[in-house]
Amino acid sequence: MTLFTFRIQGCVPGAVQAVKVQLDPSQANVLKMHRLRVVSGHLSPQNRLGPYSHAQIARSECSASLPVAADDIVVVHGLRTAIGKAKRGSFKDTTPDELLSAVMSAVLRDVGLSPDKLGDVCVGNVLQPGAGALMVRVAQFLSGFPDSVPIYTVNRMCSSGLQALFNVAGGIRNGSYDLGLACGVESMSLRSVGNPGDVSSRLMDNAKARDCLIPMGITSENVAERFGISREKQDAFALSSQQKASKAQERGVFQQEITPLTTRFVDEDGKERTIVVSKDDGIRPGTTVEGLAKLKPAFKPDGSTTAGNSSQVSDGAAAVLLGRRSMVEALNLPVMGVLRACAVVGVPPDLMGIGPAYAIPAALRKSGLSVADVDVFEINEAFASQAAYCVEKLGIPMEKVNPNGGAIALGHPLGCTGARQVVTLLNELKRRGKRAYGVVSMCIGTGMGAAAVFEYPGN
Repeated sequence: MTLFTFRIQGCVPGAVQAVKVQLDPSQANVLKMHRLRVVSGHLSPQNRLGPYSHAQIARSECSASLPVAADDIVVVHGLRTAIGKAKRGSFKDTTPDELLSAVMSAVLRDVGLSPDKLGDVCVGNVLQPGAGALMVRVAQFLSGFPDSVPIYTVNRMCSSGLQALFNVAGGIRNGSYDLGLACGVESMSLRSVGNPGDVSSRLMDNAKARDCLIPMGITSENVAERFGISREKQDAFALSSQQKASKAQERGVFQQEITPLTTRFVDEDGKERTIVVSKDDGIRPGTTVEGLAKLKPAFKPDGSTTAGNSSQVSDGAAAVLLGRRSMVEALNLPVMGVLRACAVVGVPPDLMGIGPAYAIPAALRKSGLSVADVDVFEINEAFASQAAYCVEKLGIPMEKVNPNGGAIALGHPLGCTGARQVVTLLNELKRRGKRAYGVVSMCIGTGMGAAAVFEYPGN
């Protein structure tokens, strides 16, 4: 007889027990072969994320909570500004340092944390010169942070706000500090997309390098054509985003995640006045499928991508306070969520929108979870074509996707979006009250995807 010890993890957090069982030789051999097949499956190439291979995601009928550890990277708090329509919305005359300062100071004020406790601040930004390195230092001082607190910027295009969170989490993980602030900010009113900067003329001789210059709208058309995402399907996805966001705004869902901002606004007559901005500009409650169908293609004459089924050009900022669990508990700070895994992957530049279809499985594998285990997916709606494709590719039920609307309705301030999604996700999980998992993901210009898995510990 052979003695085996099993550790059984139940569905109740912490319900782990060891059970010893004696098996005869034939039963033992069966168990050994089963173990071998499981291990082989983990190592098998088809279960890895190969170059654009279909991700094999198994359903887990009952997911236990992941273990609590003193070194866990936890989210303490997060806030965002409202999102304004670029060029004509509430923040068209507001500089990015003012947007950023509002969320930086509000997050720390809410939890009663002195800024000198921060080990580092990382800010995602895309369009400001030098990714806003000067702008963020100015925002820090406008926020009343001491000069002893360091700050820097990161630009990974549409995922910059999420990359800032990854960077701060990495600093905590490697022991550089115990608390950090991850932010994202963008003013698309004051800075426009389009200038590629200084690049070699040799890029024209390299197909992949050349594809990095393809306009984002054309990559949307490429996804729609390559994978058969019809105009009707794109418009239906866009309508759903607007309807969900409109209902959420009516119910006051966003109030707990938006910090009001007092700012200047110059009207059409050139008169300046002071306004308080606390609601998103871009949500269109009156959107109909008939109205969307009347819109002309925005990027190619015979295309299917329109202004109505694309993300809005926007202004906004968000901030997320992160910490090592042991320090957070020592300071008696709340735990809003736990960062369980993150991933960034590369995809072809001309199909950049498919990024979430590969980043999400990569992050889920690291966390030991499946699509079925996740309660909410916040997937950036850069374009309805790519968002709809990614949802279909992964088999995600639509009711789990952007339950309060996405970038088609809310807007997509490039450097801000990743941090904004984290704030929106964790507030949604908190409203639901029970322990749950959520995923934030987005496609990235030039052909990448990023994703992060969070656990809400429950009320």
